[in-house]
Amino acid sequence: MDYVFSDKVSGLQASAIREILKYCVFPDIISFAAGNPAPDAFPTETIKKISDKMLSENPILALQYNITEGYTALRDTLKADMQKKGIFNPEFDELIITSGAQQANELAAKVLCNEKDKLVCESPSFIGSLNSFRSYNVNLIGVPLENDGMDMDILESELKKGGVKLIYVIPNFQNPTGLTMSLEKRKKLYELACKYNTMILEDNPYGDIRFAGENVDSIKSMDKEGRVIYSGTFSKTLAPGLRVGFSVAPKPVIQKMVVCKQVADVHTNIWAQSVCDNFMKEVDMEEHLNGIREIYRRKCNLMLSEMDKHFSKKVKYTRPEGGLFIWATFPEETDMPEFCRKAVADYKVAVVPGTAFVINENDKSYSFRLNYSTPTDEQIVKGIEILGKLTKEMFGE
Repeated sequence: MDYVFSDKVSGLQASAIREILKYCVFPDIISFAAGNPAPDAFPTETIKKISDKMLSENPILALQYNITEGYTALRDTLKADMQKKGIFNPEFDELIITSGAQQANELAAKVLCNEKDKLVCESPSFIGSLNSFRSYNVNLIGVPLENDGMDMDILESELKKGGVKLIYVIPNFQNPTGLTMSLEKRKKLYELACKYNTMILEDNPYGDIRFAGENVDSIKSMDKEGRVIYSGTFSKTLAPGLRVGFSVAPKPVIQKMVVCKQVADVHTNIWAQSVCDNFMKEVDMEEHLNGIREIYRRKCNLMLSEMDKHFSKKVKYTRPEGGLFIWATFPEETDMPEFCRKAVADYKVAVVPGTAFVINENDKSYSFRLNYSTPTDEQIVKGIEILGKLTKEMFGE
């Protein structure tokens, strides 16, 4: 039988990251390709104790249906926390619990964008969000990244053309580049959104795991007109398998997101929501986060020091202050995809080619992404030495 798929999905391709991860099931592969948190960052014993107590004292809460907006106790806990951070304004904001930040971003596009609407995003950007936007047949427009975030001059030139419905950004330790948007550019971005009457989707999965530099105010904390949708997640601070995220947005936007979520999954896992709520109430979150930050600080510094030692000087790479990723860039006209293929097929080291993150799927990229949170220290040392030898074979010292 010939299957005819809907226009929404017929053009979607499998994630290049998922394709590369197929190699990573083999025990001899050193994988810098995943985007997973460090396993030793998971608070397994605390989660077990919270779960045991909940299932002993109130099992029906975890096993019964609940409301689409999310477990009320967790929503109240998050609202209080977000209000302290200046992210939740009770005058015009509401909060919904989602199945990870991925769903929060997908719902934002679903409720705001029609087919062919313009959606502006950083170039490169997170493949998961890009594919969710593509599923709604929006017109994706990429704005190049500078060292301190999106190029604001190019952004304004796109906004002047009109018709931009949404601007999607990952301001903190961006995926895939690891870059952070400066405070100046965050202010300018909000100013432009107001000037040209559009909305901002601020995706912040990594903000709590800053391990160097100074914190930068969120764009949402500047929001006086109800123009910013903020998405967050417990995936990087507790565990991604919980699949608990959230979105803070103006009340009318959240109301539409609730309706759309009802037809998608009814509600996010209530056991997991209760775990998150009790964890926030029972654990010193700053102490917990400091432990995660120290793990990532050490692993990131190790990878960077090995890259400094082994990589050709013609390869440029970011030096992130948080998050999970380093972005390495070759000189132009280099066959970067062939480098990535050769690294995994011949030398058993997996990285993600930059083409996985381009806005237009036929665009070229001379970059690749490395993850330092998942591999062991020994794997980082060995794998970076291998990649370094390959870069010197290509470019010399």
